[in-house]
Amino acid sequence: MPSFILKQTCVAALLASAFAGVVATPAVASSHREAPFITRHPKVDATDLYMFKSYEAGRSGFVTLVANYQPLQDAYGGPNYFSMDPDALYEIHIDNTGDGKEDITFQFRFTNTNKDAQFTVGGKKVSIPLIQNGGGDIATVNSPNSNQRETYTVTMVRGDRRTGARTALTNAVDGSTTFDKPVDNIGNKTISNYPAYAAKHVYSVNLPNCGVPGKLFVGQRKDPFVVNLGETFDLINIKAPATAFDPNAEKAATDSLKDSNVTSLELELPIACITNGTEPVIGAWTTASLRQGRLINPTPKSGGASKEGGAWAQVSRLGMPLVNELVIGLKDKDQFNSSKPTGDGQFIDYVTNPTLPALIEVLYGSVGAKAPTNFPRNDLVATFLTGIFGVNQPAGVVASEMLRLNTLTPVAATQSRLGVIGGDSAGFPNGRRPGDDVVDIELRVAMGRLCTLGVAMNATTALCKASDAPAGSLDFTDGAYLDSTFTDNAFPYLRNPIAGSLKH
Repeated sequence: MPSFILKQTCVAALLASAFAGVVATPAVASSHREAPFITRHPKVDATDLYMFKSYEAGRSGFVTLVANYQPLQDAYGGPNYFSMDPDALYEIHIDNTGDGKEDITFQFRFTNTNKDAQFTVGGKKVSIPLIQNGGGDIATVNSPNSNQRETYTVTMVRGDRRTGARTALTNAVDGSTTFDKPVDNIGNKTISNYPAYAAKHVYSVNLPNCGVPGKLFVGQRKDPFVVNLGETFDLINIKAPATAFDPNAEKAATDSLKDSNVTSLELELPIACITNGTEPVIGAWTTASLRQGRLINPTPKSGGASKEGGAWAQVSRLGMPLVNELVIGLKDKDQFNSSKPTGDGQFIDYVTNPTLPALIEVLYGSVGAKAPTNFPRNDLVATFLTGIFGVNQPAGVVASEMLRLNTLTPVAATQSRLGVIGGDSAGFPNGRRPGDDVVDIELRVAMGRLCTLGVAMNATTALCKASDAPAGSLDFTDGAYLDSTFTDNAFPYLRNPIAGSLKH
């Protein structure tokens, strides 16, 4: 889940909080390198999970799920670009009963095929070193001008992810079960029209026992997050602007990820086919697993660089954003990545007695950033573990960390980047849209915003009271602005990736 990538602190806004109610403080972006072990396996590092009622025109009867993997992709990172791991299992899980267990799982498996294009040089055929063969523009699915083909399958599992009933998703056009992933955006000379090329890899798919087709896309996208890395990691070594108050504090950060891409696994699914018929709230999380055994082949030519075997071992987990970075203690980050939502009781102290607000008070308490005093933090339990009463809490919920979405909530005519605390009930934490500024939202919630808003625990009791949160009304921000204009308004929503080269 989330990681150690922090966003910029706008000190001037902090100093001016008494006048403007804006406080800037350290924060974390999406889940890039969030735990020690996952840094060794970037291909299975989940960066973000999104789940929202589709807001493309005419698609409000669908839910879109987006699981992003492989952080910090440099567009020019050739000659071997960012293929997925064929020895890994990538999964998106849905809980449609509120019990913390998966009821539906979508499993993605990948295959990479080297076409072994060759040139005749001095009378000998010799294999070329690149994934494009120079024969012309890569413009079609499985183009003859590409030296590598990456394909994948998607299996829908009902019940337990390992023992439940399994059925492959099929292409609604030709019935096939194998789908092509587009080549990464190498550059304009290799792929002259990347948006058109990538669009050919959006598939209409049939789901088992579902009379309405969904949509499927897997491929490289622009990472929508903005984040300042270097200065923040250097003990928040960021100089204040010359003026004592910066009215644009929420837009003051340097975007360290402006040229970074990610790989997205995206599904758009009919709501009627993923809810259970009585409970409108669904939960979701994504995981990646590797085989428990690996043997390194000292002579790769004889059968691959390694041999994988044994049972699957989960190494990555992501539901709600920023949990592993901002909530889970350093010693338990790998444990969290390997755990299931049903086991989240082992991490409960991190939610009921969080350290982040205490850290913020240590750093900025002298200017009014006082941590909330209500323990246990029932407001955070609702945010991260149960859903908020009357918003996205399923009946009989079992406390467990995941994204939760009430599928009865109408699509917002105009999105607020602050979601529920901005008056937009269709936004985070009621699901998560790509334009929801979850960093600002979670900072404000961590410092007690739900207490100042009087959000309910149940029909008769509030989660907490305003006096519990001395800084709950302050508009904490990381200075890195995000809203719905950063993404598109139609599937696959995330924008086309940055090109490795713009020259032609």
